[in-house]
Amino acid sequence: MNDFHISGNGASQTGHLVLLRHGETVWSVSGQHTGRTDLPLTDAGEQQAVEAGARIRQAYPEGFGSQVFSSPLRRARQTAHDAGFGDARVCPGIAEWDYGRAEGRTRAQLGDALGRSWDLWRDGTEALGAELEGDHIETLPSGQQVNVHNGPGETIAQVAARAAEVAQKMLPIILAGQDVLLVAHAHILRILTTQWLGVDPHLARLLRLDTAHYSALGVYKGDPVIEHWNL
Repeated sequence: MNDFHISGNGASQTGHLVLLRHGETVWSVSGQHTGRTDLPLTDAGEQQAVEAGARIRQAYPEGFGSQVFSSPLRRARQTAHDAGFGDARVCPGIAEWDYGRAEGRTRAQLGDALGRSWDLWRDGTEALGAELEGDHIETLPSGQQVNVHNGPGETIAQVAARAAEVAQKMLPIILAGQDVLLVAHAHILRILTTQWLGVDPHLARLLRLDTAHYSALGVYKGDPVIEHWNL
């Protein structure tokens, strides 16, 4: 979303793009990269989602109407439901970053495999070798088994491109004065924020977004802005 500037939208008051990260999962606790692996929320994550929904309804008492969207992944859909937004429509564009060869692995494990320190923002998924590709089944502490796929993954540029597309689709709704809620994941929502602001997607690393916390983007004097963050 380069040179993103808004003027003369005709609405007396613009809406907000509200971003809610899903609640806790076992991998958000363990530090394993969780992109497309379809994990459920923990019990704590379910309670976090309920509490997040209460905070959001207090901040936006008029609600979002039909403008509630969720990532297709289970942890996001479950968060939307537990937060009181069970009618959320699935939006494939806000699925989490496909971490590819990093999926299901911690940063330390990936550093050992690479033979040097590895950082997602600096090195990207493409720095990891093809020897880390494959498929396996992992058993969660609950006993549930999940399929883990380690493919090539996405580059940050690819993630930013689809995030920008989602933001552009939401823009007319925001300019018409309607609030929109997106329920998704930490990295995709942080990168989407950079695209809303029209800045380098690597700057998303500076935007901390905790589990079941929300943020709000808006428009101020014709410019896209962050109105609230990590509430």
